[in-house]
Amino acid sequence: MLQAAEFDLKQAVLLNDTFGPREVRQMQDAIGCDFSQYAVLRDAVGELQAREEHTPASRVRLGVCQYLLGRYYRAIETLQQADGGAMAHYYLAKSHFARQEYAEAIESYKAAEKAGYDAGDCALGRAEALRYSNNAVGALAVLDSLSGAIEQTAEYLTQRAATVAAMGGNPQEVVALYERAVESDRNHPGALFGLALENDRRGNDDTAMELYKRATDRLPTHVGSLINMGLLFEDREQYEKAAQCYQRILDTYPDHIRAALYFKDTEASHEQYYDEDAQRKRDRMSQVLGIPVTDFELSVRSRNCLQKMGIMTLGDLCRCTEQELLASKNFGETSLVEIKEMLATKGLRLGQYAQERPAIDLVEPEELSADEQAVLAKPISELNLSVRARKCMIRLAINTLGDLVRRTGDDLLECKNFGVTSLNEVREKLTVIGLKLRGE
Repeated sequence: MLQAAEFDLKQAVLLNDTFGPREVRQMQDAIGCDFSQYAVLRDAVGELQAREEHTPASRVRLGVCQYLLGRYYRAIETLQQADGGAMAHYYLAKSHFARQEYAEAIESYKAAEKAGYDAGDCALGRAEALRYSNNAVGALAVLDSLSGAIEQTAEYLTQRAATVAAMGGNPQEVVALYERAVESDRNHPGALFGLALENDRRGNDDTAMELYKRATDRLPTHVGSLINMGLLFEDREQYEKAAQCYQRILDTYPDHIRAALYFKDTEASHEQYYDEDAQRKRDRMSQVLGIPVTDFELSVRSRNCLQKMGIMTLGDLCRCTEQELLASKNFGETSLVEIKEMLATKGLRLGQYAQERPAIDLVEPEELSADEQAVLAKPISELNLSVRARKCMIRLAINTLGDLVRRTGDDLLECKNFGVTSLNEVREKLTVIGLKLRGE
């Protein structure tokens, strides 16, 4: 990577020297080496913008720099008045994409290619825009049309990994593609973010944190990495560092709703007394209560009875009383003894958490159709929740959709670091598949 001292960032912005993809990369590298150079870029852009007269060429330079600073709306305005060349169209496309204007981004990428910008880069941009507009099949078709050296670039490998993931492909293939992308360019933000996310999902928090940090060293600011890094800091009770991540987003995007809400939640959490030992004990107990009953060698009768009653985990059993089990068809004293002995091996007992049992905990199968039972038996991972919401599910031993819909909104809000934003996310995900939280 180019050292900041070897590149005069201010001069690159203000002087009428050559300005192309190479100079943009040098600007990004300079800030990656020394983030204080961000202020140099910001001030230089302010000085360039204040000039009374702008040529079409200077508008390209200004528009690209505005894009790097995350000022996408201004970048679009500036680039639309630029020279109509390849670079202007390309960064117009990237600015439209950043504003989630995917159709406009695709058209601008086409215009950039027609004007002479690198055809492979434009194709990769179109693939990304297609994927984000929920057309992963179209994105894959664009990627499949490319061949040669571009297939070994970090951007191609990143786009292919993200597209395979969007289509529900093999997770091992996704990870392998991201790893190859990082090997090709160890500073590629998209590749670093994708690999970090895969590690985050697998509980490899330290690796994920290191990758997220590297992803945020480049401009424009990688919002997803900062959000997820902030959540990891929250899980470590490092609230000041979490707040810094959210504040960095807000410095660039003052109207970013999620960052603002998370920042507010973090400030509130920082002010609360928190008993780490008690939380660790609760977390360990949640893990035990989340153990599926199928992990134990039970008799066929006991196993069938528990399945019919919708009892999937040790937590479900602990929220159930002896009388309720015995009231179930074909469940007798022999099965009861077997169940009690199984719980005792984990230091648990029937009825231990009976007061926490939702009203619909025990539902006989005849009350639900086979399709309804199949939906409720699906793993919680089917919802593809954010990191914050997913970790709440782990803490509350919520393993299936059935476990989730037995909870109320207030139950979820009791979980550490789970706020109204996460609750609304869960509600929206459930609504898509026709489910609701208890009492809603």
